[in-house]
Amino acid sequence: MSLDEIDRRILRALQRNGRLSNADLSEDVHLSPSACHRRVQRMEKAGYIRDYVALLDPRKLGMPTTVFVEITLQGQADVVLDAFEKAVARIPDVLECHLMAGAADYLLKVVAEDTEDFARIHRQHLARLPGVGQMQSSFALRTVCKTTALPIT
Repeated sequence: MSLDEIDRRILRALQRNGRLSNADLSEDVHLSPSACHRRVQRMEKAGYIRDYVALLDPRKLGMPTTVFVEITLQGQADVVLDAFEKAVARIPDVLECHLMAGAADYLLKVVAEDTEDFARIHRQHLARLPGVGQMQSSFALRTVCKTTALPIT
């Protein structure tokens, strides 16, 4: 399935506000409500639209601290990678985990209440991850820019 300009306008609008009603969305993209609804359903079925979520404010929820953790494993065997990935996926404080090319094997994005809370997360979860050889944590001082919107051209 290829996307035309109307599909891209729909995707941009939904990335800005996933709660748009079909009537408002169709008005925004200059399409009839029924045609707009069919296009959205088609893009959902094709997997272009994966989900609809509420984006929460971590500060308001008491988790203002973001820590990026670089992890180097002791080995690269599939069994080591699989065990690590299964274990890290079960840690609720880990928002993202990326397999990397470069010096570290994985990069984690972790949220915490403060440095003490991160120390707890480190002790109870990160230090117990299987196959870890080395770990380096960097605390974000301030978020300069952040978006969930993909650049749709």
